[in-house]
Amino acid sequence: MDITDRTVFIAGATSGIGLELARRFAAAGSTVVVGGRRADLLAGAAAEGFATVPVDVTDQESVERARDAVLRDHPGLDTVVTMSGVMIPEDLRDPAHFAAARQTVETNLLGTIRVIDAFTPHLIGQGRGTLVTVTSGIAFLPFPPMPTYAATKAGVHAYSEALRAQLDGTGVDVVELVPPAVATTPEQAQANPRALALDDYATEVMDLLRAEPTPHEILVKGVLMHRWAERDGTYDELVAQRAQALAMLPGRS
Repeated sequence: MDITDRTVFIAGATSGIGLELARRFAAAGSTVVVGGRRADLLAGAAAEGFATVPVDVTDQESVERARDAVLRDHPGLDTVVTMSGVMIPEDLRDPAHFAAARQTVETNLLGTIRVIDAFTPHLIGQGRGTLVTVTSGIAFLPFPPMPTYAATKAGVHAYSEALRAQLDGTGVDVVELVPPAVATTPEQAQANPRALALDDYATEVMDLLRAEPTPHEILVKGVLMHRWAERDGTYDELVAQRAQALAMLPGRS
């Protein structure tokens, strides 16, 4: 992918990985529109020089308004990144977890589909473009304290595969970004020493995106353990290790 002359909309780019990728695309020469829910964070992105648009991916009308605003000001849009997502711990022994499960599905899975649906006709109409979906290493190697998060990311992976097949021949590519644990704050780095530094992760991602042809899955070295656990015969052992983190849930030890 030539990242030097793209027009990119990133839904969920007001912080973390999304914001860092926005900066990297812009530094490479692309035009970037940042989307997000929080007005204060959008103002911060605007202060960095990004075009911004409010969007709540759980709200169909909000997504459609964002699409209309982006395409009005950037009719040459050719890249859409579905970065919005939430990670919520759940104790499946407590039925009250369902509220978190619903929120996770609405944001991570249905939110991804809403954004894709909003922009796909435009990309097909111009005969070119790229949809970048965002899953997780947890889609392939579940983290038991966050079961619905794992389920939604596995769902986005399957959806991405089907979407790629359906868009074959239209000129629209589908690329799946598969992050491992990435420390986007000093607190996260301290809590999880194994997490990749955000700067290092973004550098590796952009290098992979530049490849010709761009891989269907953007797999940095730190996520290969997750992606290929079943193939490598390490799946059961690693899930059991990760299940030890259930102790973090309230009432567990």
